[in-house]
Amino acid sequence: MTAARLVIDTNVVVSGLITADPRAATAQVLDGMLAARFPYLVSAELPQLALNAAVREPPPFLGHVPDAGDRHLWALVASDRAAVLVTGDGALRRGSPEPERVLSPRQALSLLSGHSA
Repeated sequence: MTAARLVIDTNVVVSGLITADPRAATAQVLDGMLAARFPYLVSAELPQLALNAAVREPPPFLGHVPDAGDRHLWALVASDRAAVLVTGDGALRRGSPEPERVLSPRQALSLLSGHSA
């Protein structure tokens, strides 16, 4: 198991909820969150996702972000050197201030299982 703490974008949670395929990466990430199989962070702005999570109130992220509505995600990632953002949003992955700290759900599962993506 890795020491990474995941910051899960809400698009991964929503996709995990609506998929009909329990083997989908998003469904597996959501199941892992609910079963506390890995550490993850949520901001105080998203208390509905706090089950089994470490809730943080990081300082505002002042750097460039692809979408200002996701600024809380970047603040969480910046608040913890072991944190990585897990998102299905290609624009977030492409526009990341730290691309090496942004993973797709499938890459996150590979990281958690100790395999390279």
